[in-house]
Amino acid sequence: MEWRSAYAYAWDLAERGVPESAAEIRRLGLNAVSMACSYHAGKFLRPRAGGKVYFPEDGTIYFRHDPSRYGKIRPVPNSILDARDVLGELCSQTELAVCAWMVLLHNSRLGEAHPECCVANAFGDRLVYSLCPSSPDVRKFAVALVGDLTANYPVAGVSLETPGFLPFAHGYHHEFALVRANPWLENLLGLCFCPSCMAQAEEAGVDARGLKSRVAGDVSDYLAGNAVLPRDMAESFWLADTRTDGELSAFLDLRCRVVASLVSELRGAAREDAFVAVIPSVGRPTANAWYEGGDIGALAEAAGIVEACFYEPSVDRVQADLFDVSRRIRGKGELRGILRPGYPDLETASEVTSAVQALRAGGARGISFYNWGFLRQRNLDFIAAALSEDRP
Repeated sequence: MEWRSAYAYAWDLAERGVPESAAEIRRLGLNAVSMACSYHAGKFLRPRAGGKVYFPEDGTIYFRHDPSRYGKIRPVPNSILDARDVLGELCSQTELAVCAWMVLLHNSRLGEAHPECCVANAFGDRLVYSLCPSSPDVRKFAVALVGDLTANYPVAGVSLETPGFLPFAHGYHHEFALVRANPWLENLLGLCFCPSCMAQAEEAGVDARGLKSRVAGDVSDYLAGNAVLPRDMAESFWLADTRTDGELSAFLDLRCRVVASLVSELRGAAREDAFVAVIPSVGRPTANAWYEGGDIGALAEAAGIVEACFYEPSVDRVQADLFDVSRRIRGKGELRGILRPGYPDLETASEVTSAVQALRAGGARGISFYNWGFLRQRNLDFIAAALSEDRP
C-alpha cells in the first residue's frame, strides 16, 4: 500500500509546528498527510494538545484562494490564514506528501448565506447544512474550489467528501425532535425537491411534482397519526417504496447521475497530475452512499480513486464492508481505506493491525487514519505497530 496518510486539521498542525508534526507523523510509518482545506463546525476533544476542546470556525477554507475564480457562492477564509498558511508550509516540507481534504457541500455557513442553493424537502424547507449538487451555482463553486487549490498549491491530490446529497439526520447542531426517528421518515424528509432537482427530473421524464406531493402527504399523514415505526419495519417500508414506486426509483437513480457528473467535473478541474479521491458516504456501511447520490462504481470511474471510510467496531465488519465496496468498484478505479484506530471503532493494537492487514489482503492500494489530532498517544502507537507489521 503506497499511500499511508494521517488525516489532520490545520489548527493541530499549527499548534505543534508543521516541521515537528510532519516528523512525528513520519515516525509512525506514514508517508502523507491529508489536511482539511474546506471544513465545517464542530466540538472536538484533543487529548495531546494544550487546550483540550476546540471549536473550529464553521464553513471556512484553510488555503489562500483566488477570488477571481468564484461566482455567486464564495469561500470564507479561516482566520488562521491571517497569521500563517499551514497548507503552504506543509507543501514546503519534504517529510510527507500532502493531500487536500475537501468537505464540499456540507457547509452550513454558505447554506445560510445562500438558502436558495440548498436541498429543499417536499415541504420546501431548506436544509441549510446541505448545498444541493444539482444547483448550477453550487457546482460552479465546487469546481472553482478544487481548481483553485490544485492550481496554486503543489498537493499530491485531493480527497473529496460530501460531493452529494446529505442525509436528513446528518450535519446540523443540536438536532432535536420529540418524534422517534426512523429510516423511512428520515429518508423521505431528506429528498431534495429544489427547483434544480425538479427541472432535471422532469427533463428526465420523472413526474417529480407527483412524487413531491406523494412524499409530503405520506410524511404529513405519519406525523399526524399515532403509529410509531420500529427501525426494522421502517427499513422494510423504505425498501418497498424504492422498489414499487417507479418515480421514486427513477428519482434516486437521477441523483446518482447528478453526483457522478459533478465528481467528473471536479476531476477535470483538478490539476492534471493531482489524484482525485472521493469519500463516497457519510453513513455506515459504505453501501448507504446510494442515498446520497453515490453510486460507488460510478464514483470510482469519475474520480479514479474511492477512499472508503471503514469506520467499524470490529475487523469482521471492516472485512464485510471491504468485500462489498470492492465488488461495487469492480476494477473501475483504485480503492483506498480509512480506519479509526480508537473509540468507537478499533480499540486495541491487535485490532488495528488486523484491519490494516485485511485492507491490504483485500486489494486496498492505500490506507489513512482518522484523525491525528483526536488520538491519544497509545492509539498513535497502534498505527506505528500495525504499519511495522504490515511492511513486506
